[in-house]
Amino acid sequence: MIHDEMPDFLAALPRDGAIAGLDFGEKTVGVAVSDLRRGIATPLLTIRRTKFTEDAAKLLEIIAARGLAGLVLGLPRNMDGSEGPRAQATRAFARNLTRLTPLPIGFWDERLSTVAAERALIEADTSRKRRKEVIDHVAAGYILQGVLDRLGHMKRESDG
Repeated sequence: MIHDEMPDFLAALPRDGAIAGLDFGEKTVGVAVSDLRRGIATPLLTIRRTKFTEDAAKLLEIIAARGLAGLVLGLPRNMDGSEGPRAQATRAFARNLTRLTPLPIGFWDERLSTVAAERALIEADTSRKRRKEVIDHVAAGYILQGVLDRLGHMKRESDG
């Protein structure tokens, strides 16, 4: 099931279990995963997109291998908050995924995540070639870490 709001996504997740963050792009899908306690995001890999069935099969392999509890897709909103064609493509990808997995799927505003990832890689003195190879899953890590921080804050607020 797809959840547009973080409180709904959190409510749909089991108490424990890792989640994945996805940076869905035109040519690639960056994948990051959390630890079981959902505190730290780790960039994992970048899937080169071919067609939906093949891309989804690779994601389902990762879900099964890691026993994931949920998925979060970065939603590429425009700077004014509106949604353009890329956001609609991301939503369509999520809708198609719901036919293949019962996991809860959430969205996270990904504005500037790739910029932040690029900046971090430059500061780490990563070569241009290497940045090109890892940028998508590093951006997925930024998306997922934002979600994990928000979920942690929401959980602390509800625990009182």
